[in-house]
Formats: sequence, structure tokens, C-alpha cells
Amino acid sequence: MGEASVKTLETRTDLSSPPVTEVEARPGGQRTLVSRLRAPRRPRIWFEVLLIAVSYWTYSLIRNAVPEQKAVALANADWLWGVERSLGIAVEQSVNHAIDSVTWLIVGMNYYYATLHFVVTIGVLVWIYRFHPGRYAATRLVLFATTGVALVGYYLYPLAPPRLMNGQQFIDTVLKHHTWGSMASGNLKQMSNQYAAMPSMHIGWSLWCGLTIFAVASAPWARILGLLYPTATLVVIVATANHFWLDAVGGMLCLAFGFTVSRAWFGSLPHRLPRHPEPAGPHPATELLNRFRR
Repeated sequence: MGEASVKTLETRTDLSSPPVTEVEARPGGQRTLVSRLRAPRRPRIWFEVLLIAVSYWTYSLIRNAVPEQKAVALANADWLWGVERSLGIAVEQSVNHAIDSVTWLIVGMNYYYATLHFVVTIGVLVWIYRFHPGRYAATRLVLFATTGVALVGYYLYPLAPPRLMNGQQFIDTVLKHHTWGSMASGNLKQMSNQYAAMPSMHIGWSLWCGLTIFAVASAPWARILGLLYPTATLVVIVATANHFWLDAVGGMLCLAFGFTVSRAWFGSLPHRLPRHPEPAGPHPATELLNRFRR
């Protein structure tokens, strides 16, 4: 009897005295504009498709608008190649020639380089959007910040890929095997800045995909595949002579910047946020548009 009374009192106490959050403790219980913008909310498909399309178009426009400083890019490539040789990690040419000798393998890598960079990245975005909506905005911000800072690298440090170096005998595998494995080779080379190899966004994006899958997926096989994907991408960018090893390091640094920005804005790494967002009311931007319509 006594225990039942105590439990009843405890239950009543819990129900009548809910915890007071920092937001509710503010005068009027209102969230600030910044806190509302930072709150994870359920994404809207039309907005995300539009945002990604416009962002990629802007990224391509800016990347290709960077002046093609051929002489500087080639000089930087020679210097970077010299640094790698002094460090004993200049194995790109050996990998390039070895894998090029296996026709089916190098042709497959050409198509890998051309397609998976986009297909897997979009696939991961869709997966997070569908099954982890509470983490979507933070995960997307990592990708956007990573790509944004890469544009600074393209402008400040023009770099020729190994296949365009003079006198180093690298093989442009796309030209040799007549595949469309690179926007910067063959008939498509006029559509892309060929001297924007540093940092490598093939590594930045693939590592973003891999870490996102590893951190969020529950199936062990999926987590393993997540880690294998950027590893395979690293081999591909070197084998096709599109990047140096150190370009990959640049892509990793850009990704670290992206995670830092996302954590600073949302207060947590993406995978630590709730899988499903709590109701946060209308987005401030939506409210602003509604005011103009009135």
C-alpha cells in the first residue's frame, strides 16, 4: 500500500513538473531566430532538389570560371611531384602504368571515375533524406561546406593533373582507351577546368559518403562498403592519372573543414543528432514569405 502511494506520488510529480529547457526558460518561451534556423527539421523534397541543382550549377560555374593558369599549374605539378619523390611516396606513375596494362580494369576505372562520383553521392543524400531526416540538414551542410572551400583551393593553387605533365610519361587512360571517363579529357575537356586538381573532390565526396554510411548504417556489410568506397576511389584517381596522392590529402582537409562548419552550426556531428527531427514549426524563411503574401 505504502509503495503504491509512493509510486503514485512520483508519477504525479513527474507529470506536473516537466523539465524546463533553456529555450522555454527565456522570456515568453520563444526561440531566437538563430536557434530556429539551427533546429533540425524535416526536409522538403522540392526545396532540396532545387537547392542541390542550383548549388551544383554554381559550383561548376565558379570552378570552370577560375582562370586556367597553365604555366603556373604545370610548375605546381612539377613541384608537388618533386615533394612526393623526396618523401618516397611518388608511386603514381607505377600504379598508372601497371593498371593500364589490364585493359578491362582500367576501362572500368575510367567509367567509375566518370559516374560513381555523382551517383553514389546523390544516393547517400537520398538515403539520409528518406531514412534519417533529422540528420539530413547537418549532413548536407558538411558536403556543401566541403565543396565550397574546395573552390578556394582551385583559385589559389592551380594544379595540373599527372596526365598533363610534361616529360613524365603518365598515360591519359581516357584518351588511350577512347572512353568518356573524365570531363577533362577528350572531347569534353573544353567543358571543365583541367587545372583544378587540388583538392580532389572525388576524394572529398567519396570520403563524405563513406563516413556517413559508416556512422549511420546499422548493417555491418554496409559499414564495410562505406569504408571501401573512398579507398577504391583513391586507387582510381591515381590509376587514371587524374590526381596525385597529395590531392587526396587536400580533399580530406576540405572534408574536415566541412564537418567543423556543420558541428559549429548544429552543435553536434550529424550522426549524433536525432534520427527524426522534433516538430519545430514553420521555417523562418517560410514565415517571411507568408508575410510578403499578405
